[in-house]
Amino acid sequence: MIIRRLEDKIKQTLQRIPSVALMGPRQIGKTTLALNISEGIPSVYLDLENSLDLERVADINTFHEQNSDKLIILDEVQRKPEMFTSLRGIIDTERRKGKKSGHFLFLGSASIDLLQQSSESLAGRIAYIELNGIDALEYSGALNTLWLRGGFPESLLSSNDKNSLDWRRDFIRTYLERDIPQLGPRIPAHSLERFWTMLAHSQGGVVNSSQLARSLEVSATTVNRYLDLMVDLLLVRRLQPWTFNIGKRLVRSPKIYIRDSGITHALLNIVAYNDLLSHPVVGGSWEGFVIENLLSVLPANALPYYYGTPGGAEIDLVLEFSGNEKWAIEIKRSSSPALSKGFHIACDDIKADRRFVVYAGDHRFTMRENIVAIPIQELMQELLNRH
Repeated sequence: MIIRRLEDKIKQTLQRIPSVALMGPRQIGKTTLALNISEGIPSVYLDLENSLDLERVADINTFHEQNSDKLIILDEVQRKPEMFTSLRGIIDTERRKGKKSGHFLFLGSASIDLLQQSSESLAGRIAYIELNGIDALEYSGALNTLWLRGGFPESLLSSNDKNSLDWRRDFIRTYLERDIPQLGPRIPAHSLERFWTMLAHSQGGVVNSSQLARSLEVSATTVNRYLDLMVDLLLVRRLQPWTFNIGKRLVRSPKIYIRDSGITHALLNIVAYNDLLSHPVVGGSWEGFVIENLLSVLPANALPYYYGTPGGAEIDLVLEFSGNEKWAIEIKRSSSPALSKGFHIACDDIKADRRFVVYAGDHRFTMRENIVAIPIQELMQELLNRH
């Protein structure tokens, strides 16, 4: 079993906050992580997709009275959003008794933004934490295996590439045929699968709703609805452009990434590493893989963007920290990275404080103009050190 970095953070947060919401897509490892935590403290676990467990919390006040001495873990909490109204009173009552922390651990498969809309009544009483896939610091195996198979534990730890791909195909099918109809609006599975596959083909591209709409023979509004749903379910990332006024025309549409590289490859029927290296998506796939790994360790005081101009000045990832400190990060699959003139111009445009190129090599070295070529794991560690 792979130890997840967030386990200690969740434990520490539960020691100071009444409730924690752990969010992430299905099968990412939330339940395993929660059950690991429950082994160290008195706990009760309920899965709200189980009809019996759902009935047990129909009266959450009574259930809490019977288990007030335990951490109550509620899985798939988005299935019963109305519960949050009652939880505020429960938490405040416990606070008055002197029990100020560690009451509830919620697990959910929708985005933090979506859950916050349901749990506004718990403001000041809840912390939100997102669980990403297994990343390059958590996985001790070959980085290329992690890139090919993605960060879902069952996929990554499969006995061979074929079994891994079969798991991911089943995951996609289950999401399309069961999970999305439960969690979102009724959308034909074949339409959403075509849309998902189109996003995979253009991994890391600037979204063009009109072009996607023509290909799918639907309206641009429908395409945006599909995209919003995939973002809410934590399957797709919408990376916003850095658009602060610098006196230049800028690209202002977001870039779109399927968040798990293994899902990208399954949608494109990429079975093995050599297949990936010869596929047109290889560059976009590596870029998305690196971005997801870096954002998995992003400090709370930093925001991610990309930067681009119609003239070709571009930065794959801009990290803006509090105090207006900016890091410019270029992503190259080559083991001998070469940077374009557009990257240098873009760094000057945004006045980048630090400049990096994440590449496929194993050693850190300094290029001209103080640009640091760095392996992905080392840059992730630098970000962790800023926490």
